[in-house]
Amino acid sequence: MNPQIRRLTVVIALMFLALMVSATTVQFAQAGDLNADGRNVRTFYREFGQDRGPIVVEGTPIVTSEPVDDAYNYLRRYQQGPAYAHLTGYFSVVHSSMTGLERSGNEVLNGNDPGLLVARLQALITGNQPRGGALDLTIDPAVQAAAIEGLGDQRGAVVAIDPRTGAILAMYSSPSFDPNPLASHVREEATSAYDELSNDPDRPLLNRAIGGDQYAPGSTFKLVTAAAMVENGLTADSVVEAPTEYQLPQTQTFMHNPGERACGDGSGSATLRQALIESCNTPFAIGAVDLGTDEINEQAEEFGFGRALEVPLPVTPSRFPADATPPELAQSAIGQFSVRTHPLQMAMVASAIANDGVLMTPYLVERTLTADLEEVGTHDPEVFSEPISSRTAEEMTSMMIDVVEQGYDTPGAIPGVSVAGKTGSAEIDANTPPHAWYTGFAPADDPQVAVAVIVENGGNVGWGVGGAQLAAPIAASVMEAALP
Repeated sequence: MNPQIRRLTVVIALMFLALMVSATTVQFAQAGDLNADGRNVRTFYREFGQDRGPIVVEGTPIVTSEPVDDAYNYLRRYQQGPAYAHLTGYFSVVHSSMTGLERSGNEVLNGNDPGLLVARLQALITGNQPRGGALDLTIDPAVQAAAIEGLGDQRGAVVAIDPRTGAILAMYSSPSFDPNPLASHVREEATSAYDELSNDPDRPLLNRAIGGDQYAPGSTFKLVTAAAMVENGLTADSVVEAPTEYQLPQTQTFMHNPGERACGDGSGSATLRQALIESCNTPFAIGAVDLGTDEINEQAEEFGFGRALEVPLPVTPSRFPADATPPELAQSAIGQFSVRTHPLQMAMVASAIANDGVLMTPYLVERTLTADLEEVGTHDPEVFSEPISSRTAEEMTSMMIDVVEQGYDTPGAIPGVSVAGKTGSAEIDANTPPHAWYTGFAPADDPQVAVAVIVENGGNVGWGVGGAQLAAPIAASVMEAALP
């Protein structure tokens, strides 16, 4: 064999070897990545063209998959779209995207969850079309309906929790939206719906209950400050400094009580109970400065501020300024400065107080089911933290009952039921009406529901109203709906 033929033979052999190595790499080493690549058409149709399982509320499917005659085979339908939109999210084949529980519960809904292995094997043996599993939610439809009716067309959000378990009974964000156009298989319809919602200045796609830019909590945060004060030795009837005005440390700025009124009898002191009943500012600012930033920050963190949480929807961590200077701490202690939170977080604060100081982890999915709604798994309630002692919880409950019965929060009362609560008005700037807040629980002597409500910018009224007038009546109707 002449040298030219030998060299050609070697080159051809090397080419075959390279081809074999390449094929082996693609078929074995890269198989997982290629299957997961969204550009893989087979993977795309396997993910978006299947019979996804339902999402269920109290035995009734609120999301289903319906057979259709197109390349995707099934279309997601949201039976009560706007009522549950921020929980369910949407499943879009046009934009290859999922949000809400469609995303966080995807492994169950598409049938790939390990708990559904038996169901998948049965489908394989019988030759039936694989079907996804179901999510059975903790939501109480009556409580959800009360939240929807209470907010009406006002911007805001409501969260209701069973403090004994952490089960979320209601979560509603307003304005809401209809997921059905977003799930359409017609590109023009889905794209138009998404563009319209994305460009809406009221931001209907935002789940205000657990995310977004969040809100200053206003006087509802005084519950956190008061809890820290009681944890450090005070009682509800301890006398605290309560001047009409308080010069912020290291500044020439003065803090006043709401309406610049005196606290208590105007003597410069009051009981902690009276300070909370009247929602005075100066006692809590002074108390926080005396305790120090670390102490207040630690108390807030124990309630959940700054901590990651999934319910399983991802929750934006609430914020408290960990390195606040004394004047910043004084403002933060009354829920202003850079403190930011959302209704779920403030419902967690109320829940911990209601549950003898034990905060249960909030959750939305009670059970996972097969496509035939047979139970696969059940959620076991978990302790999130123990932010306060049972003694502190008892003192806080006593004060919060008096806030409703004797203070400005009487619109949060429920006839025949003892309610513990606290309102708040979160200031924004001189040109913008404040947000109206309320958080509380009922019955106070046997808590079964804890609620937090926010109505943005004075709702439909605007200036001149606060948490008592706007948020408290909504909370009362939501709590009443949750009680037997």
